[in-house]
Amino acid sequence: MTEPIEMVLDKLQLLSDGKPNNGALALFGTNINDTRFNLRMARFRGSDKNEFIDNQKVKGNFFDLLDAGMSFFFKWLALSGKIVGLYREEHLEIPYEALREALINALCHRNYEQYNICIGIAIYDDRIEIESPGKFPPQITPENIKQEHGSFPHNPIMADFLFKTTFLESWGSGARRIIDTCKAQGLPEPTWEERTGYVVLILNRPSKETLERIGSTQVGPKFDLGSTQVRLLVEMSPEGYLSVPEMMNCLGIKSRKNFRENYLNPAIRAGAVEAKYPDSPFHPKQRYKLTKAASLWKQSQ
Repeated sequence: MTEPIEMVLDKLQLLSDGKPNNGALALFGTNINDTRFNLRMARFRGSDKNEFIDNQKVKGNFFDLLDAGMSFFFKWLALSGKIVGLYREEHLEIPYEALREALINALCHRNYEQYNICIGIAIYDDRIEIESPGKFPPQITPENIKQEHGSFPHNPIMADFLFKTTFLESWGSGARRIIDTCKAQGLPEPTWEERTGYVVLILNRPSKETLERIGSTQVGPKFDLGSTQVRLLVEMSPEGYLSVPEMMNCLGIKSRKNFRENYLNPAIRAGAVEAKYPDSPFHPKQRYKLTKAASLWKQSQ
């Protein structure tokens, strides 16, 4: 039997006096205008902030920002692949697992008492910096975070929910997992810094020479997929017509707005996806499927 939503939220400590508290807002809020729930993202040319190639700001709850941040990584990081035995292995130049863990930690552990500042993702030619408002707990330093340590969440209610839903662990091993996945891909150890008002994680990008040396080559489609997100949509979608929720489920995406803006609409423009009712975009029975060109490319891979 399904419990009432109020009872579920109460068990998760997401209600205060019968109303959703700040933890509930951060996790599930809609139509959020608070600057604390923004995410700044930029791709800079070179190794400083003098010139940017892409500059975005999105707002939303935890899941909206997680989806948007991961989409930005996929947009600007190289996806490489090589044949191992009978299969092709593909990797982002910085491991997906490390990026996801880092962004989840930034969203969960930021200081939400600080107004008018938000989490930032900066991608440079040589590195990625993820900055989270706040500072390390007294027990943690930029040096000992790489060693075994306990968990000292700044937002325990939010952290507890994310632990129960398997988005987060509660043993202080997140930093170690980020380090280990980077080392396994031949990358230098990430580093952490405290800057004025922020905790900053720095992830080093591999050089083109490094990618060539380890045998990875940039995977190129036989027609214009438009972006890495479109490529993922093509690879993860089964044949036949699918509804928007079904397609989102295939990619594990929660935000419909993010899915439409970064995946579905670019896929339609790239000629990779077609609508069942192209002349009626808002048809109540609207469905989408891969085009013949996309299906043939997918089969060739």
